[in-house]
Amino acid sequence: MSAGHDTHGHGHDTDDHHDEGVPHSTLKGYTIGFVLSVILTVIPFWLVMGKVFESSSTTALVILGFAAVQIVVHMIYFLHMNTKVEGGWSMLALIFTLVLVVITLAGSLWVMYHLNHNMMPSLHDMKNMP
Repeated sequence: MSAGHDTHGHGHDTDDHHDEGVPHSTLKGYTIGFVLSVILTVIPFWLVMGKVFESSSTTALVILGFAAVQIVVHMIYFLHMNTKVEGGWSMLALIFTLVLVVITLAGSLWVMYHLNHNMMPSLHDMKNMP
């Protein structure tokens, strides 16, 4: 009975190989991810509190850039995402999700801009109202 049990892949010989292809992180990897996350949080905080840039739109763009880099750091060091995990399907799902989010955000901003531009009366129109 024991030999039959081992032939089904439940023996001690096959248990060591159940997670091949899954990246394992080390304390060093988690520490690097944590330090990068702290740096990528502190710098935008300093930019806002120190009023480093004159324009608030420049500050917002720089903060968005840091946020994008921090998302990548979290995906690599904490979620262990790369092109080898699950045969690349998790990366493909991420790319598909990002494409949908970009399309949704860009479409929403485009619609809001054009609604604001076309629906709001101009100063000239306000003067001609009775």
